[in-house]
Amino acid sequence: MSATAKKTAPMPHDIMARKGHVPLVSLTAYTTPMAQVMDAHCDFVLVGDSVGMVLHGLPSTLGVTMEMMVMHGQAVSRGLSSAMMVIDMPFGSYEQSPQQAFENAAHLMAQTNAGAVKLEGGETMGETIAFLVKRGIPVMAHIGLTPQSINTLGGYKVQGRDAQADQVLADAHAVADAGAFAVVLEKIPEMLADQITNAIAIPTIGIGASVGCDGQILVVDDMLGLFTAFKAKFVKRYAHLGADAETAIAAYAAEVRSRKFPTAQHVFSTQSPTKEASK
Repeated sequence: MSATAKKTAPMPHDIMARKGHVPLVSLTAYTTPMAQVMDAHCDFVLVGDSVGMVLHGLPSTLGVTMEMMVMHGQAVSRGLSSAMMVIDMPFGSYEQSPQQAFENAAHLMAQTNAGAVKLEGGETMGETIAFLVKRGIPVMAHIGLTPQSINTLGGYKVQGRDAQADQVLADAHAVADAGAFAVVLEKIPEMLADQITNAIAIPTIGIGASVGCDGQILVVDDMLGLFTAFKAKFVKRYAHLGADAETAIAAYAAEVRSRKFPTAQHVFSTQSPTKEASK
């Protein structure tokens, strides 16, 4: 393959085949420009329902709608060429029945060109995952802390400690047996994440889990320091763009108020520019 050859986006079976190999890299994206920035570096990009909190100011992911996911999914799809796109199924769009889940998953994939959907839940979602997979919908599962269930979980707490560990392990086996091609492990003890990774045949994608997982994912606004309402322990800030943006905006405001901006180089004269000046 030549150095200029275009990289082909992986498919779910390619992601699944990475089990035990070089760790998978993933981030969330909600806009075209951000998708373009991460496209060359990620194996898959998740259009997460975290968009509700990160971009829309919602207190949780529960208020995210299908329409929101379609809109952001379409935007992200325009920015990707070499990373696979996975899209979250929002709260209330798949829990009622496998049939409901199929209709909404098919709609999301058709409208956004996503390569797969992600849904939350373990044993309780086994039948639904199997139903979708048998009908051509690739599914990424999500167990441990499932943000759409915070009202029943009692908040954003670590899952899988003590007696809960058996249930999280059972959830992992259930989604793998049902046909999910990968599973996100969120906010569970490191030893449990390693146990699950060694026990199931599909890749585990950690977020607050273990470096031993088959891949990692973070919310991009968290790791760039753009979302600063709170910072989870498992987030590493690789940049502080929120603070940088505020500094830049403050400088802009000061220059506008002191009439230092715009300057001559930012405005136009009544004379047509010469050919030399327009270069």
